[in-house]
Amino acid sequence: MQFSHVSVMLKETVDLLNVREGGIYVDGTLGGGGHSEEILRRLGGGGHLYGIDRDDDALAAASARLAGAGNFTAVKGNFHDVRELLSERGVTAIDGMTVDLGVSSWQLDAPERGFSYHGEAPLDMRMDQRQPLTAATIVNEWPQEEIARILRENAEEKWAARIAAIICEHREQKPLQTTADLVRCVDAAIPKRVRMQEEGHSARRTFQALRIAVNDELEPLSQALCDMARMLRPGGRLAVLTFHSLEDRIVKQTFRRLANPCICPPRIPVCVCGRIPQVRLLGGGQKPSKEEIAANPRAHSAMLRGVERLDAPEWRI
Repeated sequence: MQFSHVSVMLKETVDLLNVREGGIYVDGTLGGGGHSEEILRRLGGGGHLYGIDRDDDALAAASARLAGAGNFTAVKGNFHDVRELLSERGVTAIDGMTVDLGVSSWQLDAPERGFSYHGEAPLDMRMDQRQPLTAATIVNEWPQEEIARILRENAEEKWAARIAAIICEHREQKPLQTTADLVRCVDAAIPKRVRMQEEGHSARRTFQALRIAVNDELEPLSQALCDMARMLRPGGRLAVLTFHSLEDRIVKQTFRRLANPCICPPRIPVCVCGRIPQVRLLGGGQKPSKEEIAANPRAHSAMLRGVERLDAPEWRI
């Protein structure tokens, strides 16, 4: 299966970066290379772009797509570790970075990856297939209470306790091996009348929650955003695409904290904490156009947020 991914809000995201010729940029979630290709086009042969991804298939596909660019470097790794990954390559400051927190179309559509609740595939869900933890490990080995917690915290699943109980009942008889096994557990846990009234598949939240847990997507996110902001030169920009409310909440709250870090009590007329704004917010969030959603329904939940680094003393991020 050929690697294919439609970049969501491509023009809006790269426009937000305000690419400077000769600048140093980072695509923290390289994917199929769509955003990277546009950044490179705007760099005009100068500067440099680093593309980071955990997925070997994505790295191979994007490297092939961008092979003609002499100012592009593909980096195997997690954008959470951007400071270390770039420091190893002698880079300590950048002019902009973009991160797309969604699952790629390739990952969803490749049956062997186990990200989709359609069809039957191994319970995998790893973005980095060299890591040991899989979705199968979680549903077959983790305690029932921990599975329920994951479903509640990572997907706000109202039926978390019941789904976790059904999963554990199933595994006592036979381990869950496929995505279809997991879907059957969800269907058994959620009453049919409820499933019939839902928009979208009843298992989508369970799959989201497990994918987040397998790939540790939420817990390091706020600190990673701070690290990215710290690397920006004054005037440099960070653009982040989110695809569900939990990650968008983290991005929004982190950006607001960086833009207004004061922790003084409201009654104090003058700030004494010494925390100076590090960024300015670039609007309040942008949604894809109706035309894009019609052409690519997977874009419907996307939210684009951005910040610009200020030329201010750093208190701590």
